[in-house]
Amino acid sequence: MLSQLAFFVRLVAFLTLLNSFFSFADAAATPLAYKISQDVKGEGFLDAFNFESISDPTHGRVNYVNRETALRNNYTFGAGETFILRPDTVNVLKPDGPGRDSVRLISKQNYRNHVAVFDIRHMPQGCGTWPAVWEVDPTNWPNGGELDILEGANDNGPNAATLHTSPGCTMPSARGGMLGKQVEENCDANINNNVGCPVKFDSDLSYGPKFNNNGGGWYAIERSPAGIKVWFWSRNDPNTPHEICGGLQNVRPDTWGTPNAFFPDNTCSMEKHFGSHNIVINLTLCGDWAGNTFGIDGCPGNCVDLVNNSPEAFQNAYFDFASMRVYTP
Repeated sequence: MLSQLAFFVRLVAFLTLLNSFFSFADAAATPLAYKISQDVKGEGFLDAFNFESISDPTHGRVNYVNRETALRNNYTFGAGETFILRPDTVNVLKPDGPGRDSVRLISKQNYRNHVAVFDIRHMPQGCGTWPAVWEVDPTNWPNGGELDILEGANDNGPNAATLHTSPGCTMPSARGGMLGKQVEENCDANINNNVGCPVKFDSDLSYGPKFNNNGGGWYAIERSPAGIKVWFWSRNDPNTPHEICGGLQNVRPDTWGTPNAFFPDNTCSMEKHFGSHNIVINLTLCGDWAGNTFGIDGCPGNCVDLVNNSPEAFQNAYFDFASMRVYTP
């Protein structure tokens, strides 16, 4: 009798443990829901970001200015649901002097697992421009990883989303789960001139003049233990989720459809290759990308000469953000 009772007690304990295991596994497999953490608009960008007045690490012909200089010269301003970031469009530069004044912002907060949604009406366009919206661990590059969300040069679209990492992170082109096309498979920043592993988007409306002429659109990213996903919806796209265009307080990225770019954890450990990331918004001119591909992209003359002598060429080289929203699990 005693042995039967002991067996029964052990059986109940085992079934309870088994149930707990499957409940945990189901919870781990359940797609994440996120709630609003930051809703940044207009002047709020000035509170959410710091100005990085540093030498351009990508060797552009720019002079990144501090907050006071940017505000005094109207390189940045915010009002209502509009935030503008742009370069100097007035001064002719001395060839042996500093580059054209521009702005580089870095978020005061950093993030691990999160969703970020950028509502952008206009991005910098024109020969010599290299705009970017991206995330990075600024204290441990490339070991802490970098994710380029919006990036291109010389109006040469479509957009590319890219990872730059330490060795050991690859993205096989044969994988599915995304609309875009893998360009390079090895994300290691130490090889291939730091091209990383870009995914070219499937929509020409995702970058440059075509993006601007269509009224812009939304970029969204999800970073989770399963990997990184990047979406783009052009303005008035009927497939834009209501959570995105409606600015809702809670979001479920698993309902947004196939992303434009997908970087899964199974060939690139999120835990190993990505630390806490800050969001960066910047515009550089010429440099390692826009300068080196200037002629290839159909731009006449010399990139540095254009930047030095033609301030009017950068009248359309501005960001116009309607909002930036960040969500956490």
